[in-house]
Amino acid sequence: MLRIDALPAFSDNYIWLLQDSATRLCAVVDPGDARPVLDWLAAHPDWRLSDILITHHHPDHVGGVTQLKQATGARVCGPAREIIPARELALDEGDRVEVLGRSFLIYAVPGHTLGHIAYHQAEEALLFCGDTLFAAGCGRLFEGTPAQMHDSLQRLAALPDTTRVYCTHEYTLSNLQFARAVEPHNPEIAARFAEVSAWRAAGRISLPSNIALEKATNPFLRCNKTSVKEKIDEREGTSQASGEGVFASLRRWKDGFRAG
Repeated sequence: MLRIDALPAFSDNYIWLLQDSATRLCAVVDPGDARPVLDWLAAHPDWRLSDILITHHHPDHVGGVTQLKQATGARVCGPAREIIPARELALDEGDRVEVLGRSFLIYAVPGHTLGHIAYHQAEEALLFCGDTLFAAGCGRLFEGTPAQMHDSLQRLAALPDTTRVYCTHEYTLSNLQFARAVEPHNPEIAARFAEVSAWRAAGRISLPSNIALEKATNPFLRCNKTSVKEKIDEREGTSQASGEGVFASLRRWKDGFRAG
């Protein structure tokens, strides 16, 4: 099994570090800053960075790529439909890439950006989804449409329940505050909010999540649930017939949401 650690960056980013102890090779996902990775490599001189995996083009995900490439010679893999610095392998829907001896399947998941991709490793049940699916939330729609993001999230939600979700921001607590506003009587959301609150108070990160937990507590994966639809209808004074419509309303609400 791969060991996966979070290297904190900026105020709330995580750079995921994948390690294969048998080969002493490692890979990183979305290194917005090179320094945390270079510091780890300096502290572990018997390890070599073999791959850099990118989900989308935003600076806090690609800012360290060029420096890492120059320092280590690692292969840079990233979305085919976006401009990624130093990219050598362009990836799109249905492609597979071998990383640390494992095969990752690529999902095109537009919404946050138009060319956003996710990396899924079935055997070890891993999903690196960038800023598409967050723990208890989803990314803002900077480039894509609500329909695109809703479809992308539904595809990820269809993965096995045990799939571990490695997103790239520590947004879980604020996302759960919104989830409580959407479903104030959902006991699983209440329990998760209490758990994550305790973790964060103790300095523990809230990730990874998993697909089963997201389906139970993430409002953006629950657009077809009666409780969510009724809350949106109540807020907007209309009747949303489709999950896509509910999603669009949820996203607009979340964009302006401030916890009370």
